[in-house]
Amino acid sequence: MTDTPAVLLTKRDHAMWITINRADKRNAINKNVIAGIRQGYADAHADHNIRAIVLTAAGDKAFCAGGDLQPGAGFAFDLSQPNVDYADMLREAQNATLPSIARVNGVCMAGGIGLLCMTDLAVAADHAVFGLPEVKIGLFPMQVLSLLQSIVPRRTVREWCLTGEPFSAAEAKEAGLLNHVVPAAELDAKTQWLLDRLTGKSPTALRRGKYAMRALASMSFDEGIAYTESQIALLAMTEDAKEGLASFNQKRTPVWTNR
Repeated sequence: MTDTPAVLLTKRDHAMWITINRADKRNAINKNVIAGIRQGYADAHADHNIRAIVLTAAGDKAFCAGGDLQPGAGFAFDLSQPNVDYADMLREAQNATLPSIARVNGVCMAGGIGLLCMTDLAVAADHAVFGLPEVKIGLFPMQVLSLLQSIVPRRTVREWCLTGEPFSAAEAKEAGLLNHVVPAAELDAKTQWLLDRLTGKSPTALRRGKYAMRALASMSFDEGIAYTESQIALLAMTEDAKEGLASFNQKRTPVWTNR
């Protein structure tokens, strides 16, 4: 008898769906979940036909309740190692060149918000509840902060982190944590709608665009404008750019080569 995989990886058309598969544990994070998500990102980037990633979870109760805090469940740190697996996952997601969507199907807490923040876009069911409750057990959302503070206004981040109190999907959207909030029955349709808007565009433009956005985050304006001058010139020489211009002038749908 084989163990049920902690993460399911499924290719659907041009998308890699990464599904946390621990519904009975509210899709809490353990070492196998982290390893599965990292494998999904790696597999997606190795497949020339994949143009986007969807990160979601099994069931309709929880997207991710955070780290699995049960004794022996994996919430531990090997202090002999310079890096933590969860942090490495966030690093890899930040350096990813495929666009990603979080499909938030329920409760999203603590480290689950880190998973949400590491994606480019996010759609949530209106019943989803969010929170950073680490202070209630003597911890703090340290690694989540590395991404959250660049997405949500500072005072809101501080309220969420310092009080540890939950907040609604509507509040999460108002703060900029989510792009869309829909009734649960419409979650799949809205996710697919957003996915179609990504996969129909030039894979080359998205890939190089994501790479540029990552680089620009640490540059001054003068550094950034000089960098982007060279980047737009390089992008214009790609096959996708030539195809895009040709299809525009010929009034037809482009056929992307991903080159």
